[in-house]
Amino acid sequence: MNSRTLQQTLSAGISTLEGITTQPRRDAELLLLRLIDRDRAFLLTHPDLLLTTDQTAQYESWLRRRAQHEPIQYILGEQEFFGLTFAVTPDVLIPRPETEHLVEALLGRVPHDRPLRIADVGTGSGAIAVALSYALPEAQVTALDISVSALAVAKRNAETHHVADRMRFLTSDLLSAVGGERFDAIVSNPPYVAEADRASLEPQVRDYEPSGALFAGTSGLDVYERLIPEAHATLEPGGWLLMEIGQGQRDALTQLLSGWNNVGFIDDLQGIPRVACARR
Repeated sequence: MNSRTLQQTLSAGISTLEGITTQPRRDAELLLLRLIDRDRAFLLTHPDLLLTTDQTAQYESWLRRRAQHEPIQYILGEQEFFGLTFAVTPDVLIPRPETEHLVEALLGRVPHDRPLRIADVGTGSGAIAVALSYALPEAQVTALDISVSALAVAKRNAETHHVADRMRFLTSDLLSAVGGERFDAIVSNPPYVAEADRASLEPQVRDYEPSGALFAGTSGLDVYERLIPEAHATLEPGGWLLMEIGQGQRDALTQLLSGWNNVGFIDDLQGIPRVACARR
């Protein structure tokens, strides 16, 4: 295997991913930057730097994985969310920018200077729970997930960001593990994709991310139908329930939240209702 320069390697990477991923240059560049553990400025100013044979082989291995539609976040093992870097594995859903609206919405609805009890249902990587713990130093956050493997990732992320001492990690089907407890806020990014929409998802989502974190029955509403009454029984009077929702689900969620107070929806940057908010 002949040695290649950074520029030659990047060009080959872009060529490999062209027509396969939506952002071949970005993906090829991110993989190369991880390989050399440098920033983009270094890449631009050292185009003739030669890679070792081992580095070239590693890069080509990563490219083959990406060319099979494996998410780049799983290849790199991390994803940024709310200004924090989170470890991600195939056991957890990859945190998405639109979910930051949920974190922002809760932060805008609760006091920051007093103790709060918050539950994150279906915590996955812990992105929501850790971000809230980081932003609310007085809060006690309980991270719940039915997946033991996901909880291990969430705990690792909490330890990375030094908030694990103010968090609990419980194996739980929705709120079952905290029956009898009361919370000031409950947040969740639950599964909400209808089974009928499985084929329409991008391969990198459908074939790699955990199905249990994506799909919720024939309508996509199965988890909401269980979670909303459980949350009503678990929240303190005046407590908030905030949930991420899918496109086209606003009307159904309005019906499911009848009887709640202050029901409202927050749009994402594309104008799609993304977060349902309601108060007990």
